[in-house]
Amino acid sequence: MDSFFINALVQAGTCSNHGTISGHSMLPPSFFTYHKSRRRSSQPPGHQARHVHDSSAPGELRARRRTITREEYKGLVDYYRESYTTQAGSGQSTERETPRLVLATPPNESGHLMVVTDDAWTEHKALTPTPDEMPTVLEMLRILGEDEAEQQQVFSAYSAMPFPGVAYLEDRARRRLFHLLSRVEIKSPQSMMRYLSVIDDMKSADIRIRESEWNSAISFAGRCYAKVTAVEVEAALRMWKEMEEQARVKSGNVTFSILFDIATKAGKYVLAEMILKEMASRNLPLNRFAHTGLIYYHGVRQDGQGVRKAYRDLVEAGHIVDNVVMDCVTASLLRAGELPAAEQVYERRKQLFARMTDAKVPAMNWRKMRELGNVLDKAKLAWTDDSQKIQQIQAEQYLGPDLRMYTSFVEYHCSVSGELRRVTSMLDEMQSFGIPMSGRIFVKLFKGFAFHGGVKYTSWTRARLENVWVSLKSVLDSEVKDVSIQKWMVIWMIRAFAKCCGRERTMELWAEVRSRWKPDPEELVSVHHKLMETLSPVPGSASDSRERDIDHETNNE
Repeated sequence: MDSFFINALVQAGTCSNHGTISGHSMLPPSFFTYHKSRRRSSQPPGHQARHVHDSSAPGELRARRRTITREEYKGLVDYYRESYTTQAGSGQSTERETPRLVLATPPNESGHLMVVTDDAWTEHKALTPTPDEMPTVLEMLRILGEDEAEQQQVFSAYSAMPFPGVAYLEDRARRRLFHLLSRVEIKSPQSMMRYLSVIDDMKSADIRIRESEWNSAISFAGRCYAKVTAVEVEAALRMWKEMEEQARVKSGNVTFSILFDIATKAGKYVLAEMILKEMASRNLPLNRFAHTGLIYYHGVRQDGQGVRKAYRDLVEAGHIVDNVVMDCVTASLLRAGELPAAEQVYERRKQLFARMTDAKVPAMNWRKMRELGNVLDKAKLAWTDDSQKIQQIQAEQYLGPDLRMYTSFVEYHCSVSGELRRVTSMLDEMQSFGIPMSGRIFVKLFKGFAFHGGVKYTSWTRARLENVWVSLKSVLDSEVKDVSIQKWMVIWMIRAFAKCCGRERTMELWAEVRSRWKPDPEELVSVHHKLMETLSPVPGSASDSRERDIDHETNNE
């Protein structure tokens, strides 16, 4: 098993466009003893998966796809092949009726909530800066014109402007400022404070705040920490009420989709249902994000039938299915404890891949994924009555295996099943599809050793853990994209070595990590505290339980 494990780990990191690793194994073949059995390929004879990172290569042929019907899309997740008229598909709930979510604002004479739409506002005229202030304003405008401007760079330039900075910007520049400040891969308390400080400046300058900007503010307030708690839910609801009661800006389906997602991730399921009922009472349709959120909602509630029902509802509503949706279905079935159903979805996704000519796994970073999601949502609205156009767009979507799907399976087998053989199998198949290694995979592997190592007769042995560390160092030295030492990787690495190797080896590892990792002071203090806590646990504490308590935090990193 060892040779299969380490070779799969090494090969999964091999990608010419993401850094180079030597073609031979980093460890001698005789180092391991496990021999894997031959695995039947789900692809037709003569077909070989190809890995292309940039679809803009000259002369490249577009993948030819056979049109898939709506019934076939619904059947992708149909594990039991049940009829769509069964209870699972009927939408009938066995739970008691939940109360509606209402605002305290009294209605006007017509009985409706008084709101202000974008058309009802007049554009704010920008203030003219003094000669001394002009350089900072010009620098702000220059940075706003850059496509790849990062949030910290944008906010630093904004902070140098005279107060309130938004008053010196025209409407278009302010919209661009909010867009760049909201464009972050993972929300954090720092990114939240930057965004909300500009919102406060808008209030100080008495400039209208649009619905989209309120939506981002609500999202930051509720999602700025890895683990969403009641505190974040309260902050998001308070922001929403300010939006409607004080600013009189009407909430759309995007607003409620964000609130629903926050409530779900905090485990406030009754509140989540109340938000859905409020949407229904306002005749707001579920957008693609909300439908996907419902799939996730049923997954965390361990309701596999609900996952399938929510997916079928998305298809029936005419929304376009892409890999974000399919990855959510796969992960949700795993959360619901339905491994066979998730594996069946995986097999069907491989079959879809095999049916495509010149099929390629697209290279999509988080920005491209979000842009694609927005485009697909708008496409559904623009061509609601043009089924042929929607079908054409749907046919262009790649639904085969991707990194997020493999990460979900690796997470499941590392944290739940403990089946190392399945982990190695997934890493091997990742390599066969040409999917490059990710730092998140290494985090999951270290987590698996922390959970399942350090006991007799376990597959998660010290030797294999050392092999993972050797592999990680080789990948880091090769500068493979998307693999770097981060806070949570270090924390799980420390716990894994403490569990499998003892205190002395863990301290040696920590010295090695420190020579490679350049964290900010706050991260370093946090990780050093975890190191001391792991090596010197509080008497009577259950370290394994403590590890699992923060499992959810790591998954959102």
